[in-house]
Amino acid sequence: MQSKARIILNPYFHSVFLLWVSLAGSILAISTRIDIFKFINSHNTEATDRLFFLITYMGQPEVIIPTLIALMLLPQFRHKWYFFTGVACNISPLIIQQVLKKLFHHDRPFRMFSQDHDWIHFASYWTKLVGNNSFPSGHSQGAFSFFCFLSLLLPARYRMFGLLFGIFAVAVCYSRVYLAAHFFDDVFFGSIVGAVTTTLLFSLMNKYHPVTAEL
Repeated sequence: MQSKARIILNPYFHSVFLLWVSLAGSILAISTRIDIFKFINSHNTEATDRLFFLITYMGQPEVIIPTLIALMLLPQFRHKWYFFTGVACNISPLIIQQVLKKLFHHDRPFRMFSQDHDWIHFASYWTKLVGNNSFPSGHSQGAFSFFCFLSLLLPARYRMFGLLFGIFAVAVCYSRVYLAAHFFDDVFFGSIVGAVTTTLLFSLMNKYHPVTAEL
């Protein structure tokens, strides 16, 4: 007998998400995207250059896909429900994010400041993005989809690790602005697309296989 569909949450991860949305939304309400970008990008050190260069990889397919595949080595995830739920929760937000990019065509920082970007902090080993598909941020969407999905899979006794997953996702968002790849509103809306879409799709799929009650 199928259970009624209900919203599935990890209280730890989603508390971080709500705090992030509240604080980031407040910052966007009182500051311009350019001022926020300049503030984050200009506060740098050699150590944080390398730290955020590594952190940003947590929002990339090279990390996300192998991790999701590796989980299938665990007996509790070696079934069709996990496969199709993982695909839905991580691919659907990606599609939404790509459609929004095509609709808005927002310039990235290096393109917006193409005539005077010498002031932008940029390390030689970072990837320099100069296109116009800045909004919303793919890394931010990817990180929030990925870590939200992982947090919803956690057994009750390990659910507190959702707090760490939430912090990782926020750190990826910050890294994108720090690395001069995006503006703050890009990562803000990317995170919302990722977390909200993944939460809703996981909840829908949970109706057909309530894995959270079994783990």
